[in-house]
Amino acid sequence: MQSVLECIKKENLIRSGEIIGVAVSGGSDSMALLHYLNSNKEKFDIEIVAIHFDHAIRENSEKDAQFVENFCKDNGIRLMKTRVNVPAFCEKKGTSIEMGARELRYSFFEKLIDKGIVDKIALAHHISDQAETILMHLFRGSGLTGAEGMSFVRGKFIRPMLTTEKKEIMEYISENFIEYVDDETNFMNNYTRNYIRNTIMPLVLERFPSAEKAIVSFGKNCKEDSDFISKQIFFDGVLVEKNLVKIPLTYFVYESSIINRIIFKALKELGVYSDVERKHIEMIKDLAKYAENGSKIDLPNKIIVHKEYEYITIVSRQMLQQGGERAFKGGKLVFENFGTIAVNRTTNINFEEATHLIDAKKVPKNCVWRYRRDGDEFTKFGGGKKKLKSYFIDKKIPQRLRDCIPLLACDNKILVIAGVEISDDVKIDETTKFAYAINITFEDEE
Repeated sequence: MQSVLECIKKENLIRSGEIIGVAVSGGSDSMALLHYLNSNKEKFDIEIVAIHFDHAIRENSEKDAQFVENFCKDNGIRLMKTRVNVPAFCEKKGTSIEMGARELRYSFFEKLIDKGIVDKIALAHHISDQAETILMHLFRGSGLTGAEGMSFVRGKFIRPMLTTEKKEIMEYISENFIEYVDDETNFMNNYTRNYIRNTIMPLVLERFPSAEKAIVSFGKNCKEDSDFISKQIFFDGVLVEKNLVKIPLTYFVYESSIINRIIFKALKELGVYSDVERKHIEMIKDLAKYAENGSKIDLPNKIIVHKEYEYITIVSRQMLQQGGERAFKGGKLVFENFGTIAVNRTTNINFEEATHLIDAKKVPKNCVWRYRRDGDEFTKFGGGKKKLKSYFIDKKIPQRLRDCIPLLACDNKILVIAGVEISDDVKIDETTKFAYAINITFEDEE
């Protein structure tokens, strides 16, 4: 497949010494790619690992897995495979089979990359897939960015066959006597991509035989224009932190072509490259312009968007509290999405050596670490009792973080807001002999 070789060289997809994983379903496209890369591994100076994800959607899916395994054994190819009950996962989560399958599949792929089993993963998308993707994005209301279609490189994922026609793939299959299996779900038109592939494209190609190439060419033109516009945009004010991106509200006065790209770039920073449509971008802009502070919206890919004070904050996963109570005692406690709290009883009253220092005799024996509850009250350092909710608002603590902050509490009386402040009820004074030194190591510092 000359087009594959040219694509690899032109786009610099593979480097000498890399371990390339090949996502293999057992179908014609992925089997052709696996055979080609394995046959040319010496030329590229690479190692090949086949990767098979059994979605357990079809009754005979295990036969496909066995077919791939047999091919790999016969050709001396290392195989990594897994089987996950996608329908059960989707039913429990309330998502579509397409979205659920993609989420689980890519999760498996990324684990192999994270563990160092492979350096990159090659996907077998070709010209027809690219044309279908562009149409699908357009039908969903995509703008210029979505009309670009799939990229040759997305993180650690590469697409060496993106310029290859289906005809060339089938010729390679025939010339090299490569066996493959047909997935009958490819003919089920209740899936969006299948409907475009099996119903729309045949009608289009009947009237416009070069339609696929024309659509892909259109996508390329869109990418060139989009790249040029993006280079004119000032992104320095966008703050990228662990699992979140913050866009200043002042940016939302820009023209739509600019703010749309800023939002897309923010989503890419969180690893989101698909399933976000124009309507979702408009929802984010409406949130910024019209919603009250503290409002939020949920988007696909586990994205939550918050309006908090001077920013729109896009979070890649919801920061959920872990629940329950934990006894207040010496030692270390780990709080997910927050950090580690270490407590030591001491006679050394040194405020510089602790995050918080509180009077040991003023701490009730029945106090516990927990998360906030309705009715919680806090006496500010220096005096003045407030509802905890009001105190959080005064301190401008984002709503998405309030449920993740551990609190030292006795009933509804809050003594310590970890990492923020202590209550006036437990402050050190001239009578203090013993203190609790509370030191916090935040999650992003560990």
